[in-house]
Amino acid sequence: PGSLDNFSRRTLTAVIVGGLDPGGGLSKAKLIPTCLSCIPVVRAVPHCRLKQDGLDDNVAARHGMRVCRSGNTRSVEDTQFWLEEGQTELRHALLRRYNNGVAKNVILFVGDGMGPSTVTAARIYKGQLAGHSGEETQLNFEKFAHVALSKTYNVDRQTADSAGTATAMHGGVKGNFGTIGVDARVLRGNCSLLGDDSVKVKTMKDWFEAEGKSVGLVTTSRVTHASPGALYAKSADRNWESDVDLVGKDANCNEDIAYQLVYNSSGIQVVMGGGRRSFLNKTTPDPQKGNVHSKHRLDGRDLTREWVRIQEGLGKRAKYVWNKEQFDQLSAENTDSVLGLFSQSHMAYDLERSLADEPSLAEMTRKAIEILRKNDKGFYLFVEGARIDHGHHDNYAKKALHDTVAFDDAVGVAQEMTGDDTLIVITADHSHVFNIAGYPKRGNNILGLVDPVDPGQETMDGMPYATLVYTNGPGPGRVNLTGVDTTADDHQQSRLVEFQPEWETHGGEDVAIYAHGPMAHLFYGVHEQSYIAHAMAYAACVGPNVKHCEQPGSDDPCGTSRAAWMGSSVRSVVLLTLVGLLWK
Repeated sequence: PGSLDNFSRRTLTAVIVGGLDPGGGLSKAKLIPTCLSCIPVVRAVPHCRLKQDGLDDNVAARHGMRVCRSGNTRSVEDTQFWLEEGQTELRHALLRRYNNGVAKNVILFVGDGMGPSTVTAARIYKGQLAGHSGEETQLNFEKFAHVALSKTYNVDRQTADSAGTATAMHGGVKGNFGTIGVDARVLRGNCSLLGDDSVKVKTMKDWFEAEGKSVGLVTTSRVTHASPGALYAKSADRNWESDVDLVGKDANCNEDIAYQLVYNSSGIQVVMGGGRRSFLNKTTPDPQKGNVHSKHRLDGRDLTREWVRIQEGLGKRAKYVWNKEQFDQLSAENTDSVLGLFSQSHMAYDLERSLADEPSLAEMTRKAIEILRKNDKGFYLFVEGARIDHGHHDNYAKKALHDTVAFDDAVGVAQEMTGDDTLIVITADHSHVFNIAGYPKRGNNILGLVDPVDPGQETMDGMPYATLVYTNGPGPGRVNLTGVDTTADDHQQSRLVEFQPEWETHGGEDVAIYAHGPMAHLFYGVHEQSYIAHAMAYAACVGPNVKHCEQPGSDDPCGTSRAAWMGSSVRSVVLLTLVGLLWK
């Protein structure tokens, strides 16, 4: 009605109601004429942005936006603006399609600790870095059409850690707090059941390797840390990263996580992150630090050399690199396997990263895809923005948000380098007790103080407060922030409860899942976190879901193989197109 009745085109086509027979024809179906795109084509109006200090019209133009004139935001963001905005988004929703193809490649991105408040704050932070007011900005993964929620609890804990959650995401089985790659029969620190293979969880690594596909992992933490470790290791304790950590432990606790990466996981062709300390022995100083770390190995092994030797024994052109210069010299054309350990422990926060010493998460993601995509059968890549979590644990909100933006940059690289045959899934392992508070004005610096403080909302002590705050952690309690630069890189946000040791806790709320690519629509509601692995495996036809792609049978809920279904779908699309043309 009214102004919304001005359609640029109306295309009549047909939909099938009923079903398809296995041969792809119509089975008790009927054709019903329907309007496929009877929606208004509206003008995409760039958002008006509140003018900030240093943002002139030229800067605004470069970012495709218009600057609101002083005191006059209504002239742009008025009724018509929001009607057009809503209709544009509606049009995108109505034209959304499902990709029912097989995922040749799967990339799982995990923002460690990237809960809902982190996503919102990072969105605003990213926009403000670009000169926007920030609230209207979208992160790359927020543009994905399929979004769901993940319930993150461990089998034995209401609020999870990164070990049990990683086991769930990589292998589809929830485990106990602090354990990796094993089911809930294994208690933390108890190795008595590790000799029983039935407690060991098979993961995407195992499933992709079984189909001749390549596997890689990229992280900004130590590569032996909980989230990457659960992809390949089986351990009763996430902290057993080096053989040093097993001293005095039960005889059944005989393989540290670094050892398992080298000797039990030779199918992982790309490994990039930090954590050299668990790979070098007590007689080998760190090549960058020049010291012997307390976590250097006791068994005399140099696992970096042994990893290269094992890969070369498999016929791979393998390289070990430990700095940015060596990384930059890597050629995907001449490299089949790479072990990149760019820090003694965790890699630096992106806000503090030395461009000469460490590659960014986006750069590592690009290099990993370049190497892995040489396998015509496909690949599985795990990418973790690990230091989001560490920033939150120390109440360093700016560091956490900056790493979230760096994580989003890596997502953008993956989108750029892949196509419709790649399923990309973005999620978090858990949240944090991190909050966005007050009623600050539009465009207020997300790292700043709440401004203005509305009448009736004044603090009882009369002191200002910041928008970002933590429930607990090492940050200061209630202090007077007057004159304090809350945007400084090392500023610690305030917290309510102080803990010993000084370490902010995770949050127990659900986290988001964003998906794009083949079978992305399998992410559709509120899921157990372990469902993520099942959906990815189904999309890729690996692991428990191989049979539904190979042959008709009881394993296929539709009574026909995925390949046959896809064939009939293609024929049906052609049929519908022809009917639509005839209907005209």
